[in-house]
Amino acid sequence: MMKLHFLLIAFSLGLWVPTLGDTYPKNPKIDALNYAFRIGLSDATDEISVELTMDVRFVGEGVTALRLDLVNAAAGKGMTVTSVTRDGQKVEYTHANNALVIALSPVPTVNERRQYVVSYKGIPATGLKIAKNKYGDRSFFSDNWPDKARHWLAVIDHPYDKATSEFIVTAPNHYQVVSNGLSIETSDQPNGMRLTHWKNSVPIAPWLYVLGAARMAMQTVDKFDGKAIETWVYAQDRDAGFKDFAEPTKKVLEFYSDYVGPFAYERLANIQSNSAAGGMEAASAILYNESSVTGTRSLRWRNVIIHEIAHQWFGNAVTEYDWDDVWLSEGFATYFTLLYIEHAYGRDEFVQGLRDSKKTIMNFHAKNPGYTIIHKNLADMEKVTSSHTYQKGSWTLHMLRGVVGEESFQKGIRTYYAKYFNANATTADFRRIMEEASGQDLGWFFEQWLYQPGALQLSGTWTYDAKAKQVKLTLDQTQADGSVFKMPLEIGLYYKGQDRPVIEKVLLNGKSTVVTFSSATEPGEVKLDPNVWVLMEGEIKKGK
Repeated sequence: MMKLHFLLIAFSLGLWVPTLGDTYPKNPKIDALNYAFRIGLSDATDEISVELTMDVRFVGEGVTALRLDLVNAAAGKGMTVTSVTRDGQKVEYTHANNALVIALSPVPTVNERRQYVVSYKGIPATGLKIAKNKYGDRSFFSDNWPDKARHWLAVIDHPYDKATSEFIVTAPNHYQVVSNGLSIETSDQPNGMRLTHWKNSVPIAPWLYVLGAARMAMQTVDKFDGKAIETWVYAQDRDAGFKDFAEPTKKVLEFYSDYVGPFAYERLANIQSNSAAGGMEAASAILYNESSVTGTRSLRWRNVIIHEIAHQWFGNAVTEYDWDDVWLSEGFATYFTLLYIEHAYGRDEFVQGLRDSKKTIMNFHAKNPGYTIIHKNLADMEKVTSSHTYQKGSWTLHMLRGVVGEESFQKGIRTYYAKYFNANATTADFRRIMEEASGQDLGWFFEQWLYQPGALQLSGTWTYDAKAKQVKLTLDQTQADGSVFKMPLEIGLYYKGQDRPVIEKVLLNGKSTVVTFSSATEPGEVKLDPNVWVLMEGEIKKGK
């Protein structure tokens, strides 16, 4: 009912136009440029006070209201708006059903810029976690994913609208305060308070805004391309945390910059927190669960660091226009984690990562046989991601790399990143770029792997005809739902005395595929997909 009420309000005010995709009431005629949040934190209460100065541009005609997401006060939590002004003059507004709707009078002209100041206060139910950390110290850490920023920040709380930001935070002076971007000011104030100002000059989606306030230790570890690499950890974890986060951050930044394109942000900070379940890729200021600090540089947390840094490129710099396309963030970060592992730690660890992912995919599919990577008008944000979004999305990129080839894949990735740098993209945009890079029609590939469920299930037999000197191969697709995949597949022919197999290629394009290969002698073994390029399960046996 709440979602429906949003839509009815928006429609009556001319706020939005229908778009394919998730159900958020988008309004492409409004462009948020910058949010500057002046926030007061206290030890005496969990209530926060906020003064938002919002710079906005109106890029279309007939816009009569500005709609922001902000959760209403209820049952002692939520936000209460106390005033909205423009140029010091009060502006009419309504705040109901978790939407702040500001009347625009006079109606703005096309490309007109305005600034509004919104004052509000309240106790966040979520979005900003105010709680003791593992050492019993009071702390404040953001937890905006996927659309919880609205519980404490008045924003257009959707990935399609990106803006720059400032956090000007006044808090007791025993807290260190960290946020996105660069530190502009730290000034002691009367009565034991301290003002900290962070400014992020790169446009990002609202879930990527970060605020942390705790008793912390900070180290500038190194620099990358002239930009600081920082570690922020609890004061008690100084030594262990400085050790853990010193690696492999710089090497990962170097790899992605070389493979994909330039790092978008003004610095990169790795931050220990009690709000992230694992890692949260907040732009330029990544949050990690407080258990991430062990002093051992554990393999698990090493891989989380790589994944969250990959997000700085995919999800952060290039952001999905729609929640239905969230794989453009999570699937990409998961696969680029594996690409870095392949680069830094070797092919075997890379392949093991693929095989582990395949197990997860097959188990999930068995329980959710109709699930597809691309959502269809997603309304419930509790369902925005699954293991398929991550793992099957990652495998889809891996298979695409195999289909188009290494050179075309990297060319496409670099072109996609450059074209949508600090902007938004859709799956259709990505497909178009990859088709241009490879010169191939990839509609069949995107349709079957992103918009349809399942994976290949194969049963095969092979025989050798000594007279004809041929290997005959029969492959049957055995998907339980009767679906048929089109897919190139490598076949490995293994011969005695040879270290590597002879690779033959088959195009699967029907329920049954029969092919023959010339072979001077009988192979000792025949394997499906020996180089691990296809998401499949199957076996091949020698026939009689």
